[in-house]
Amino acid sequence: MKIEFTEDQLCIRQMVRDVMEKEVLPHVETWESNELIPKEIFPTFAELGLFGMVIPETYGGAGIDYISSCLVIEEIARISASLAITISVHNSVGCYPVFKYGTDTQKQKYLLPLIKGEKIGCFAITEPNAGSDVAAIKTKAVKDGDTYILNGTKAWVTNGGFGGIAIIQAITDPAAGPKGISSFIVDSDSKGFIISKKEDKMGIRASATNEIILEDCRIPSENLLGKEGMGMRIALDALDGGRIGVAAQAIGISVAAVEKACEYAKARTSFGQNLADHQAIQFMLADAATKIESARLLTLKAAYLKDNNLRCAKEAAMAKLFASEASIDVTYKALQIFGAYGYSKEFPLERYSRDARVTTIYEGTSEIQRIVIAREILKAL
Repeated sequence: MKIEFTEDQLCIRQMVRDVMEKEVLPHVETWESNELIPKEIFPTFAELGLFGMVIPETYGGAGIDYISSCLVIEEIARISASLAITISVHNSVGCYPVFKYGTDTQKQKYLLPLIKGEKIGCFAITEPNAGSDVAAIKTKAVKDGDTYILNGTKAWVTNGGFGGIAIIQAITDPAAGPKGISSFIVDSDSKGFIISKKEDKMGIRASATNEIILEDCRIPSENLLGKEGMGMRIALDALDGGRIGVAAQAIGISVAAVEKACEYAKARTSFGQNLADHQAIQFMLADAATKIESARLLTLKAAYLKDNNLRCAKEAAMAKLFASEASIDVTYKALQIFGAYGYSKEFPLERYSRDARVTTIYEGTSEIQRIVIAREILKAL
């Protein structure tokens, strides 16, 4: 089996790395301290096609493959995990559902502002009392003539604070259980769409994570995405791409941590020699590098399947599970190599450790990934 990136994929990766080091690296700590990614940076990435990566050029997107999108997210996360999840969510569960399940009218109306970065996409399914148990959501959508009226509260909405276009999951048929959940496209300008409290998070602090309240939010019936009862199907399909994106984000965080640890180990001396010459340090770096490469291969396999319209629920879950848990271990080892300096905000290791932790939680916890993987294995045997 040949594993080799194309010239286009390598060019995209290098382009993003150059932009991140020039445009973002000098500001990333300020963004984290201010808990805000300034919208002024978005046109730069929109011009590069990063707000509509896998959307075909016929709709204004970049039309790149999922493998390329993984390389993009990894490079962004290497500098800013907050920006990486912002762009990943925007693409995977913001743009993709509209492209895959939207009508021509919906695509024309909503995809272009998303791709231009004029509107930031988000996906609102989690609620204060419904996280992993999606079927327990309480948000309702009631048909009223040629409109739907939405009422409910969504929690932990990544990109929810920007005010853009949200894919909302709501109950249209309470008696049907999970099959009674439907998806809606809701513009944040809609009356009754309230951007509520901002979460004070441990990591990815510049990422806009908010609660959204829907209070008699009336939207046109044509904003129903797909058909009534398709909400779970749309969500699970979108989340496959979302999990691939989180896996790439976790890899980027890990890569940054190992790069910094190697630099420090080569420069720092102890007991008369460089840290890098100590076998204990070498073992930590070797283990970290092996986990990164394993995570990357799992992620690229899932992306390959997605590119070829093949089922990838198991592979996406495996990639997300392994890459996220590996990132926690890798950042731990890198911080350990730095010793006390790793615990100081003078160096970015403590930020990498905080940022890595959330990758095992959003887009489905590690426990949910294991359930998905086991279910797919049992189904196949």
